[in-house]
Amino acid sequence: MARYKYSGRDRSGKRQGTVYANSKRDAMSKLKDGGIRVIEMTETPETLLTKDISIGSPVKLQHFVIYLRQFATLLKAGVTVVEATVILAFQTESKGLKKALFSVEQDLREGNSLSVAVSKHKKIFSPMFINMVKAGEVSGNIDDTLERLADHFEKQNYTRQKIVSALTYPMVIGVIAIAVVIFLLVAVVPTFVDMFDDLGGQLPAITRFVLAASEFMQSFWWLVAIIIISFILLLMYLNKNKKAKYHLDYILLRMPIFGIMLQKAAIARMMRTLSSLFSSSVPILQAMSIVEKVVENEVIAKVIRESRNSLEQGRSMTEPMKSHWAFPPLVTQMIAIGEETGALDAMLSKIAEFYEKEVETGTDRLKSLIEPLMIVVLAALVGTIVTSIMVPMFEMFNQFEKKY
Repeated sequence: MARYKYSGRDRSGKRQGTVYANSKRDAMSKLKDGGIRVIEMTETPETLLTKDISIGSPVKLQHFVIYLRQFATLLKAGVTVVEATVILAFQTESKGLKKALFSVEQDLREGNSLSVAVSKHKKIFSPMFINMVKAGEVSGNIDDTLERLADHFEKQNYTRQKIVSALTYPMVIGVIAIAVVIFLLVAVVPTFVDMFDDLGGQLPAITRFVLAASEFMQSFWWLVAIIIISFILLLMYLNKNKKAKYHLDYILLRMPIFGIMLQKAAIARMMRTLSSLFSSSVPILQAMSIVEKVVENEVIAKVIRESRNSLEQGRSMTEPMKSHWAFPPLVTQMIAIGEETGALDAMLSKIAEFYEKEVETGTDRLKSLIEPLMIVVLAALVGTIVTSIMVPMFEMFNQFEKKY
């Protein structure tokens, strides 16, 4: 699929941008369907500068939610799936989603269903999205399914942002603290070394420690850089290796304070996804397999696999959860009630809402506690270095006064 750059006009005025198509003729046709009259069009091969390079998910969650909302609205207004896909391909701000939608539109015109077309772009469309769209096509309620998906991803994004905001502050302050300490040790402390040599005598223990740290940092700064880079690469490797990620997730969940918050967020994500799948009539075993892939925590995923096996053997899905420390009794009891009453999707939704509120309250409380604590830590680090410099200087001034 080639990339074409165009300039043209629509009802709102001048338009310019890019469109993906198999040929220039197809590109012109797509622009016409999107209500754009083309003035000029040129093919622009993708380079390293124009290629959409992304780390992690190619599409931001907020862009995907907007796409779902607009897609559902267009379908309810009577716009066909093909026309809606073309319109949204031009409107989205995400380059990855734009390219995928143009490809989906091509598959739709060839007679493929929406679920088949989007399944070719698994980096953009999650297994949950594909299966819920497939269920919506069978039931004929694709617009309601898209609304439900938008609600799901919106709540998921809100919970994730809460977690990120709670963890970002201490990380930023930590990086600033390390940068300030390194700057003081490398650029400031060495300027006082000659003065301390002229002072003579035994320097205070705190000053000797800071001078030794300064000397080490000046001589072996490259070793510190290697250690930091190696640590980051190790975390990236552990996150990609399934077995290693299990142990990493286990450690994170067992961490004091942060672990409880991550545990609640993982449970909320699991229950919200299961509820959305059940309400869209996705078979329970298939839903469990999907949740296992999207839960993003190997400890929780292992329990989900065991719950799925329990269901296949005709037992309750809560049996493996009851014996695992990651699932509080509240979760297993409410799921068991949902199984008995036949209202499992509603019960899962209530569990998700409960833990989403718990995460929101916990992150707000955590931020209010961490802010003063990190300020104190930063002040202590800087204060230690400043004190190590000031104490010998005071002694030097006292000696000077005694002499004169």
